[in-house]
Amino acid sequence: MCISTRFSNVRTLFMASLVLTAGLVSAQPAAVKVEGAWARATVQGQKGTGAFMSITAAQGTRLVGVSTPVAGVAEVHEMKMEGDVMRMRAVPALDLPAGKTVQLKPGSYHLMLMDLKTPLLKDSTVPLTLRFKNAAGVDSQMEVIVPVATVAPGPKAAMAQDHKH
Repeated sequence: MCISTRFSNVRTLFMASLVLTAGLVSAQPAAVKVEGAWARATVQGQKGTGAFMSITAAQGTRLVGVSTPVAGVAEVHEMKMEGDVMRMRAVPALDLPAGKTVQLKPGSYHLMLMDLKTPLLKDSTVPLTLRFKNAAGVDSQMEVIVPVATVAPGPKAAMAQDHKH
């Protein structure tokens, strides 16, 4: 076999493997989508704050943890009324039903960042690592860079900032 035939065969095999790999990658939907993420800005001396977002999982999944280099402790939290008292507590996991968007927002489920190492300044960003476990028990994680703000991003925030007397 001559060199040009060998090169042609290698190139053909390489191209075939790229096509097969691309087909496998595109056949798998994005496992988890995060939208509208933000963390609440803090003031000097404040040791904790919340991070909020919308999470949609293609398949039944659970959010089982969060970590960040800016906080000594990061947890998934729930706020809910018990009688006439609002209580906040860490939860071991948050269910993300297939195809349903779960809102992490103030006064509800959220990510709690505690023992902050430095204030979170408005217009900065915070890296978060979200950890998931799917129905088959497979662990995965997602890195998210979250903007720091005083109010949630979106139309309501824009209207509040544009409103003048």
